Amino acid sequence: MKKGYDLKFWFGIAISVFFMALMFRKIDFNKLWSALVTVDYRYILLAVVCTFVSYYLRAVRWHYLLILEKRIPLSSLYPATIIGYMANNVLPARLGEFVRAYVLAQREGLQTPTVFASLVIDRLFDGFTVMLILLFTLFTLRLPQGLSEAETVLRTGGVVTFVLYAGVVAFLFLLKRQTMRTLAWTGVLLRPFPQKLSERIIPLLGSFIGGIRMSSKGGHLAAVLVSSLSVWLFCIIPVDLVLQGFGIHLPITASMFILVLLVFAVMVPASPGFIGTYHYACFKGLSAFGIPESTAVSIALVLHGNAFFPVIMAGFYYLWRNKISLNMVRKAGDSA
Repeated sequence: MKKGYDLKFWFGIAISVFFMALMFRKIDFNKLWSALVTVDYRYILLAVVCTFVSYYLRAVRWHYLLILEKRIPLSSLYPATIIGYMANNVLPARLGEFVRAYVLAQREGLQTPTVFASLVIDRLFDGFTVMLILLFTLFTLRLPQGLSEAETVLRTGGVVTFVLYAGVVAFLFLLKRQTMRTLAWTGVLLRPFPQKLSERIIPLLGSFIGGIRMSSKGGHLAAVLVSSLSVWLFCIIPVDLVLQGFGIHLPITASMFILVLLVFAVMVPASPGFIGTYHYACFKGLSAFGIPESTAVSIALVLHGNAFFPVIMAGFYYLWRNKISLNMVRKAGDSA
């Protein structure tokens, strides 16, 4: 393991410890335990089921993203998806994405870079859908009194982020459809910068877009869009179910708001499993709705457990079933 890799790992651990300490510093542990033992775990079980439905829908979307390369059955795509998300929870730096591509490529006889290119598009659809959820939430959700300024800042930030993201998607679309012309215009835009920058970026963009292939058939595109929306619907529902399990009834937009905070939280470098950053973002989001601190921490712990432990167990099951060793998964992550 490289020294830089070690430094990133320990830096992530330090960030996780910092946020966990920040969250627990004023918590009454008796109230925390009381909240955990009184929760209705039937809702938690339903939340786990919905989480696995979201993984299945991700496999469906992946099927259509790779359909030009090969018609891959869900019996291959779903295990690879679960193994990838399991690896994200146990390996640092989100290496589960590379592991996911590696596992499917090995099983289906495809090139790993080709499969990974499909995951880049996969993440773009995720990001665009999250931006839509963010905008919808910010313009429909009413935060409690005293947070009106924060609400205005969030709305402005949401609109700016959405516009920037839409710009990236539009740029990639043009880059794919009119590659040479778009690269030429990119070169013009980069003229004020050092020439070495242009010499590096232009070939990289050409190589990257050349490796991405996606069906332009209306039915295939519709399937990708519908599955993207469905994936995130089944990410929102577990948040709402966990809240109901704790006897808390908030509008569905509150669950959407918390989910968006969690999405941004897992982008922050942290230990494997996003420990600390995930919990603190959930805790602060719930606190905005006046939920007691001990209850908010309990909900954060249960929500994280719902996204963490079941997929790890399922991932190890599929490793065993497909005769893949954990050492092979580690090597795939290290090589990435």
